[in-house]
Amino acid sequence: MANRARVSDTLWRAVGRQFRRPAGLGGRLMGHVMEWINRAPNREAIAALAIAPADVIVEIGYGPGCAIEALAASAPRGRVYGMDPSPAMLASASRRNREAVASGRVNLSQGDICDLRLAPESVDKILAVNVVYFLDEDGGELKEARRLLKPGGRIALYATDQSVMRRWKFAGPETHRLYGREELFELLLRAGFDPGDIAIRQVDVAFGVTGLVATATKQ
Repeated sequence: MANRARVSDTLWRAVGRQFRRPAGLGGRLMGHVMEWINRAPNREAIAALAIAPADVIVEIGYGPGCAIEALAASAPRGRVYGMDPSPAMLASASRRNREAVASGRVNLSQGDICDLRLAPESVDKILAVNVVYFLDEDGGELKEARRLLKPGGRIALYATDQSVMRRWKFAGPETHRLYGREELFELLLRAGFDPGDIAIRQVDVAFGVTGLVATATKQ
């Protein structure tokens, strides 16, 4: 029984690592899983951004590229940039968005937002869905996101509530940092957003899963 438990724990940790940074065949399979589980969170977070047709948009952790596709459709006269640490997801998202990439409307890269070489205050909207678990606890990446935002620009984060995540064996402390409403609020404060410019609402996405959509506007 003890050996079986250790094997089970090892397998769940491997799943958690694939969520964090998909790689190889498992990563390609994880891309299909992400496409399914992020459908409702993407919809909720993108709606919270209130995208305008000419917006410049960044997605942190674009995964298989489904939200990139939706963002490009929402901003037909704008530009969409995406950063993701996984080469497997870069390949998948590039295939999905090949026409928009070829036209120059979408630019996808491997890395994190700190590797995105854009001028300060050049971005209108930033999206990060089911990514916050993997970001620096001190808000480093979100500080960079805030630096890129224009005055009046907005970031939208989606995270499954920690009360739900604690039930999922793959979301262990080795790979995931869990967030509730208070923790998300504090993270955005550490990134430099003012308390009055942060809003967090609860959403029910599917199968009893409760998530949080947090938005913050740069003044």
